[in-house]
Amino acid sequence: MELKIAALYSRGVPLSPGPRRSPTSGLFLGLVITLAAVVAYSVYITRQISGLRELQNNLVDRNRKDSLQLLRIQNEVNALALAMRDMLANDEPYPLTAWTAQFQRIRADLDDALRLEQKFAVSDRTPEQRQYLQASLSQFWDAVDRTFALARDGKEAEARTQIRISLQARQEALSSAVARLLVQNNESEEQEALHIRQIYDRVQRQVYLFLTATLIAILLTSLYLIRSNRQLFAQLAQLSEQRSELAQSLISTQESTLRHISRELHDEFGQVLTAIGSMLSRAGNQAPEGSVLRADLREVCEIAQGTLDKVRSLSQALHPVMLDEAGLESTLDWYLPVVERQTGIHISYEKSGTSFTVDGNAAIHVYRVLQEALNNIIRHAGAKEASVRLGFLAEGLELDVEDHGKGFVAQAGNPGMGLVAMRERAELLGGTIEFMKPSQGGTLVRLKVPREKLNSHAE
Repeated sequence: MELKIAALYSRGVPLSPGPRRSPTSGLFLGLVITLAAVVAYSVYITRQISGLRELQNNLVDRNRKDSLQLLRIQNEVNALALAMRDMLANDEPYPLTAWTAQFQRIRADLDDALRLEQKFAVSDRTPEQRQYLQASLSQFWDAVDRTFALARDGKEAEARTQIRISLQARQEALSSAVARLLVQNNESEEQEALHIRQIYDRVQRQVYLFLTATLIAILLTSLYLIRSNRQLFAQLAQLSEQRSELAQSLISTQESTLRHISRELHDEFGQVLTAIGSMLSRAGNQAPEGSVLRADLREVCEIAQGTLDKVRSLSQALHPVMLDEAGLESTLDWYLPVVERQTGIHISYEKSGTSFTVDGNAAIHVYRVLQEALNNIIRHAGAKEASVRLGFLAEGLELDVEDHGKGFVAQAGNPGMGLVAMRERAELLGGTIEFMKPSQGGTLVRLKVPREKLNSHAE
């Protein structure tokens, strides 16, 4: 075993890999950066959306309402112009004082519209602009009051002159002021629409930049993960190869040791016990017939013979010499009845196909798998019957060991040593082993070995 391990060192293969830095820290850092970018971008988008909502609610809607009030004021001012035109018409039979109620109604509407307009006026309007319209209206109504005062005093001609000279000029000034405010509102609305488009464009650019940065981060993280996985899988492949070599060395050493112990038991202890039995038999023959000594020697001779039989059985169990001399098929023909006698379990044995020679080194692995499977049935299954099927197929050898006992539950991360040993031997043979549950219950162990591995397998 030590020589095998030393050989691995001599080929430059480390038995245990050096410490490697885990990719967890790098992946965690990438995750933190990605989450931070997502949070920062979410905050940015939230602020942009809030700004758009505020701009639309506080500016666009307010500007629209202000424009509606200005249009209302403009309509009322135009109504004043029409009223003054009718007042100056020569074909009107009514006196000027008849228009007082209409002017009062228009004045009330204008005051309400002006109050609402000042409430919705855009924020970029100067205080002078805010005061100009109100002052112009106040001056206009003062002039209207003077005109109607002249009319009430019977001075119709002077009142009409006042209308032509003062009121119409002031009305035109009011109309121009309202028109300017409407133009200003339209310009402000266009600027705000442009501002909104700029915000949308900026958000769109930021979305593209964020998506690009996120994709780059994901790409870099994925490349790092792929690289780390490749390194880990390469390391696992190296460890698997080393494990396979060490397992092969261990199993070969184990078989060599068992073969040596088996031969020592069979040759040395067997010969010693045989010699002791012969000497005791001769000594018993020399003792007087019917004497106590002769009976004791015969009893000791029987004990020696029993011990010799046990030593030979143990030798065969450790490493059957028949496997090297007669082959796998004959060894199984001998071994299964022995197990049946010793355990009391009825074993049904079937062979199929045309038999072929199995290399001794491969035969010992097949024999050990069968031995371990039967030991599991004896120890754990609680079954009274078992079946063994040996198939010589064109593509290789197939061995089935089946029982209908309790079955077994494979414990993840803690498999039994027997199952591990069977898998190791199957890998050394270049074959496969399956642990299945038949429909009748119990366990079915199936070993398949390619034919080319049965005649060329070496330790």
